[in-house]
Amino acid sequence: MRCVTPPISRLVWVSLRPVSSHHQDLTALQCGADELATARPYSEVPGPTPLPLIGNTWRLLPIIGQHRVADLAKCSAQFRAQYGNIVKLSGLVGRPDLLFVYDADAIEKVYRGEGPTPFRPSMPCLVYYKSVVRKDFFGALPGVVGVHGEQWRVFRTKVQKPILQLHTVRKYIQPIEEVTQYFIQRMCEMRDERKELPADFDNEIHKWSLECIGRVALDVRLGCLRPNLPRDSEPQKIIDAAKYALRNVAILELKAPFWRYVPTPLWTRYVRNMDYFIQVCTKYIDAAVERLKTKRSVVESDLSLLERILAAEADPKTAYIFALDLILVGIDTISMAVCSILYQLATRPDEQEKIHEELLRVLPSVDTPLTSRHLDQMLYLRAFVKEVFRMYSTVIGNGRTLQSDTVISGYRIPKGVQVVFPTIVTGNMEEHVNRAAEFLPERWLKGPGDSQYRIHPFASLPYGHGARMCLGRRFADLEIQILLAKLIRSYRLEYHHKPLEYKVTFMYAPDGNLTLRLIPR
Repeated sequence: MRCVTPPISRLVWVSLRPVSSHHQDLTALQCGADELATARPYSEVPGPTPLPLIGNTWRLLPIIGQHRVADLAKCSAQFRAQYGNIVKLSGLVGRPDLLFVYDADAIEKVYRGEGPTPFRPSMPCLVYYKSVVRKDFFGALPGVVGVHGEQWRVFRTKVQKPILQLHTVRKYIQPIEEVTQYFIQRMCEMRDERKELPADFDNEIHKWSLECIGRVALDVRLGCLRPNLPRDSEPQKIIDAAKYALRNVAILELKAPFWRYVPTPLWTRYVRNMDYFIQVCTKYIDAAVERLKTKRSVVESDLSLLERILAAEADPKTAYIFALDLILVGIDTISMAVCSILYQLATRPDEQEKIHEELLRVLPSVDTPLTSRHLDQMLYLRAFVKEVFRMYSTVIGNGRTLQSDTVISGYRIPKGVQVVFPTIVTGNMEEHVNRAAEFLPERWLKGPGDSQYRIHPFASLPYGHGARMCLGRRFADLEIQILLAKLIRSYRLEYHHKPLEYKVTFMYAPDGNLTLRLIPR
């Protein structure tokens, strides 16, 4: 009699194999469809009521408006206080609705549900510049900032490996330390008789930031830190162009979006500034191409970040655009973060002393050259920076443009809505962070199972999350950490003036003169 029972090995395989991906996909689709079918309609999401014709745009206009661009952080907090953990701002002239989400679980759900090419709503004016105004230059290589979809994925694939590899980043410890040491020397020289730094010290920080980025992205020392840098010098013009391009984004997108229809003076100057960036990047990278031609060794480990990109790509335009993106978003972002960190250090002497004590252990000698091993031991220093970013997030929010209908906090949110995750608010919510109102770097040093300093992992994401996380984050962290290590090891920061309020330019940072007192230890 023929046996019809399957072999034991087949029985085991059938019983243990996972459900097929096809079945999983169908199950996920069914769950998604059921959730969408039972969700509350988008029309019921709370938020400010738009007026006929002018919608909610009037709220951001001068004189008649309720909110100034500089107060966007406060505005975001007010929305949550008035409407709850999900708020709709609809009826914005020339742009999609904004949906503010303050629930960290909902934020996590959106992030984890995104595909390989998330759509991050960022600077439509830059998108228009790259894809229309200067399509002749960018073509099929639009870069990583203000770009989405397959074009973004292809370009990011070209550059992400070298910029995110730790051994590449570590190659720049010594060059950035050299720049930073000279910057600290300049800080000492520019103090007044009270040992205070000048009122425009934030511009000096921008010079240091540009000098560091130039070393990374362009393989050159731009000379930004020269004393008495003329207003019409190339480094100062780059700084001014970056400030203008970034600090007017909110105005161009929310307050005065009329450039979409007519070439306003604000838009015309924006285009002129972006053209200047292209000119600068092209000049320096063409020089790097010539240097690479005569370089004796082209072994990857011997090449700089820029040289690795040039060696791997036949078209040097990849390097032009990559450098442009790094400079455009890096100068102001890192500079404003440093302004905030230094201000918090100067106004928190106890925490500053803890950092100094840690640095004495890690760097017994002031003259010890920094290594990756030293930086890895600066645990409290890094925790202090993370706590500054939590309470005073330089980037007030991250976001996504939904690529399909999605359920968020029980509401059916349609495709095309721009979802905003207000990090500056969520990082300070007691629901997400224990003792949220207290400045406690120790919360970032907690051990496994320590619930004393609970913090939701999606409440504070200064660099974003997932595939579209900030590409230059490791270099940003490196520059900040080296500056703090060299500065606090030898000097004490103090601040003896009226407390500074935080406001939004493009970044969220102290508003006013950063007249810090720099005292040798």
